[in-house]
Amino acid sequence: MNLDIIIAPVVTEKSSYLSEDGKTYVFKVDAKANKTEIKQAIEKAFDVKVENVNTLNTKPKQKRVGKYSGYRKTYKKAIVTLADGYTIEM
Repeated sequence: MNLDIIIAPVVTEKSSYLSEDGKTYVFKVDAKANKTEIKQAIEKAFDVKVENVNTLNTKPKQKRVGKYSGYRKTYKKAIVTLADGYTIEM
């Protein structure tokens, strides 16, 4: 099991709203990781019991800086729901 699967927590307005209940957290994860690997990595890294994992691949957004245009990088996002009685301290 590889703990390099978890890259970083996603801190946005929507992810903050989801984490208010103390059960749902959002992480940026390795693009090649599947739900089972993500679940095992979260459980080992934070010593919690994961109930559900939902994943999605973000689309590249076009951005401009002056006359130059390009795209933001894409990444895989995992929305993790914990079992009752568990929380993650961030």
